[in-house]
Amino acid sequence: MELNATYDIHAPSQRVWDLLMDTDAIGRCLPGCKGLKPIGPDRYEVELGLTVAAIAGSFKGTVAIEDKRPPNSYTLVVEGSGRQGFINGRARVTLEPGDDHTRVQIAATAEVGGMIARVGQRLLEGVARTMMDRFYACLAKQVEQGAGS
Repeated sequence: MELNATYDIHAPSQRVWDLLMDTDAIGRCLPGCKGLKPIGPDRYEVELGLTVAAIAGSFKGTVAIEDKRPPNSYTLVVEGSGRQGFINGRARVTLEPGDDHTRVQIAATAEVGGMIARVGQRLLEGVARTMMDRFYACLAKQVEQGAGS
């Protein structure tokens, strides 16, 4: 599955970058996040509660930030599994400064297997896009409120 998205956040790119590197902010904004714990440099253990169609469950895994080029880009690598299946994903996140905003571009790929994959790719893409939209809306709100500064 491939997923691309663009978000405009009304803040300088350094401020957006700082918030994207703040584990507390990520934990607050990541839909279904039940825990985000550092386990090494730029590597975290995560637990998510997720519902797709009639399938609900908990997924545990790791999130790693690779190829960091502050404050311009990084790659997010996610591996997770639960009773309902697994997900392995990779997303290139690029920040482009504008006059009064930062454009965040995401180019992601994911492999999903198990029971959760049986609901269909179109539904999974919709859930993934909704989760990204909610995450970046929350992040934008935190920037506006001055969180993470």
